[in-house]
Amino acid sequence: MTDAFALLGLPPRAALDESVLQDAWREAARAAHPDQPGGDASRAAELNAALDTLKSPVSRLKHLLDHQAVAWRAVPLEAGLMNLFERLGPLLQRGQALLTKKQAAATALAKALLAREEMALREALETLGVEIAEAWSALEAGLPDLDTRLAAGDSTAWTDLQACQARLAYLDKWRRQLRELLLALHLA
Repeated sequence: MTDAFALLGLPPRAALDESVLQDAWREAARAAHPDQPGGDASRAAELNAALDTLKSPVSRLKHLLDHQAVAWRAVPLEAGLMNLFERLGPLLQRGQALLTKKQAAATALAKALLAREEMALREALETLGVEIAEAWSALEAGLPDLDTRLAAGDSTAWTDLQACQARLAYLDKWRRQLRELLLALHLA
């Protein structure tokens, strides 16, 4: 397995500043770019893959855990995330039902009669989206502390890092689902 951190000359960390990552990638990719003399297309592709891996906290933490050969285990949802999930499911179902109604509506009047229901659903989806973003930000804000604990040899830090990665993965999936539904409602 290729170490994306080493490939870009970065220390393996949970928290990674976007500008530092971009600078490291630019520096490494400059010489490897296929349009440059002595450039190497496969090396450039590896560098691009490393950038993609490290850009997202979800994939970065997974890469860090995989690289450290941490055994994967199930991570239960904590109460706050379970609350978000319990609210998300019914909203997604309502959204699919509304999409079906909108697609079946043959006239402008029939579509207009669905406008109030759509506005209420959009508002609920956007409110939940804000809460998901806040939960994401809170988890991301804890990454530097995890780095400090890992560096200090805290025996529980890897388990906490794994839990953080799983929670971020849930939130990332839910964000995508909300965006896809909002887009589908807009296009229907």
